[in-house]
Amino acid sequence: MTVIHSLTPEYAKRLGRRQASNVPEIWDLLDGVCDPELPGVSLWALGVLQDIRYRDDCIEIDITLTYSGCPAVITMKDDIIACLQQSYPDKAIKVEVVLSPAWCTDAMSPEANQQLAELNIAAPDADDQVICPICSSHNTEVVSQFGSTSCKALYRCLNCAEPFDYFKTF
Repeated sequence: MTVIHSLTPEYAKRLGRRQASNVPEIWDLLDGVCDPELPGVSLWALGVLQDIRYRDDCIEIDITLTYSGCPAVITMKDDIIACLQQSYPDKAIKVEVVLSPAWCTDAMSPEANQQLAELNIAAPDADDQVICPICSSHNTEVVSQFGSTSCKALYRCLNCAEPFDYFKTF
């Protein structure tokens, strides 16, 4: 059985920014924008969506990437803009990639960890062990530092023999 930690300091900081925001309706809208490489996992849950501000008639969105060379960044920005233009067609929308805070797997929501496990993607546990998302075995080995995307490595479970992706820690 995979243990999914409910709250990390990084996630708690993100959640605090969201809860203190004066534009909760925009956060709620963006809950529907998913990572283009992870079906059903929202940018918020994944820890990519960092902050939202409304100033000078402009909606400003801060995102941080799971990997500095992430090829999905253009799609993420386009999806955020398209989502917001439906509800705010007359507002300027600016999406910025920020380097701080840097993305880490601890920024993910508990739901994202569960969703990744359902997609057969392992996220690091509290002890940085790689646990098979299929059979929950700790008996795993790295096959390649390069998985299906730049932010993941390819692993294999030595118990069930299944390959799976592992979200790299940065």
